[in-house]
Amino acid sequence: MALYSSPALWSTPTLFSSPRLCFRPRTPRAFSTFSSPPLPSISRSTPPRKAFPGDVVLDTKDSSLVVCFGEMLIDFVPTTNGLSLADAPAFKKAAGGAPANVAVGIARLGGSSAFIGKVGEDEFGYMLADILKKNNVNNEGMRFDPGARTALAFVTLRSDGEREFMFYRNPSADMLLQEAELDLDLIRKAKILHYGSISLITEPCKSAHIAAAKAAKEADVVLSYDPNLRLPLWPSAKSAREGILSIWETADIIKISEEEISFLTEGEDPFDETVVRKLYHPNLNLLLVTEGPDGCRYYTKEFSGRVKGMKVDAVDTTGAGDAFVAGILSQLAVDLSLIQNEDKLRDALLFANACGALTVTGRGAIPALPTREAVLDVMLKSVA
Repeated sequence: MALYSSPALWSTPTLFSSPRLCFRPRTPRAFSTFSSPPLPSISRSTPPRKAFPGDVVLDTKDSSLVVCFGEMLIDFVPTTNGLSLADAPAFKKAAGGAPANVAVGIARLGGSSAFIGKVGEDEFGYMLADILKKNNVNNEGMRFDPGARTALAFVTLRSDGEREFMFYRNPSADMLLQEAELDLDLIRKAKILHYGSISLITEPCKSAHIAAAKAAKEADVVLSYDPNLRLPLWPSAKSAREGILSIWETADIIKISEEEISFLTEGEDPFDETVVRKLYHPNLNLLLVTEGPDGCRYYTKEFSGRVKGMKVDAVDTTGAGDAFVAGILSQLAVDLSLIQNEDKLRDALLFANACGALTVTGRGAIPALPTREAVLDVMLKSVA
């Protein structure tokens, strides 16, 4: 029985019609040139233009805008790996929050992005708004709460660069975004609306999330979903599983990790194709399964396969999945037909894998997100 059998919150028309999902191994082929549609390049000599509210004009007829909805916060990352929070000698302050990471990641890659969410009317909140501006992310949909603080997260880095989190949200401003505060015009202008599941945990943000996705779907905006499981933030594992799956079948694109597959299927093997098929709902157009340094798997209605990853020395894995999402969405926003062309999709996923790999070589999520030039350079060196 499929895991997504609960009724949809609203109707979900498909983007493409095509036959049954199947897994078909492919022979690896040499990478020659990045063949997906080119994005605007970023010059190293020209600093990014600051995007102050009101100065970004969106093309409503042929927009490649990706709007990212959800949380933005401050990550405190220890300067030394392998120590507990109590033993860490110092922390590096870094902007974070998965949807915001994706927005900045897309802009760094030369794409068009916007962020919708709420921060505190405090120094950290203003700092985060300024970071979005400096990275050329449209922040017109950002709201400030005078009565709640910007969320904080302390991150423990194990010796292998993997993380554990401790959050300060009781409640934080991102949890208090209301439906009436949504910039619906911005959402309707987008090509893609991207979101996670953290915004589903509590009201009023849960209702704002559902309203944003509904408005996007009605405007024929593609819905992109990365559950980004953070179990300590949910009341229980059961509520997390139910909350994540409650909006599953409304998404057009889903990115998920091996660990999240095991969690959602209550311990089943994430490498078993029959298990993955349980998560492929009828209206889904692209399911991506990330495997860290081993790369990713992809599933569409017509084909499926695996794309190898890039081996690097990991310093901090914070934001790697978000960089991967930024890498693939930045290309799909330009050309959605990538989903129908396996060769082009595989090249796009090689690029996305490289985005994730480069991000783990630095500390903090947003500070480590790569430019398009850096990604292409490392891809060319890997096949030289």
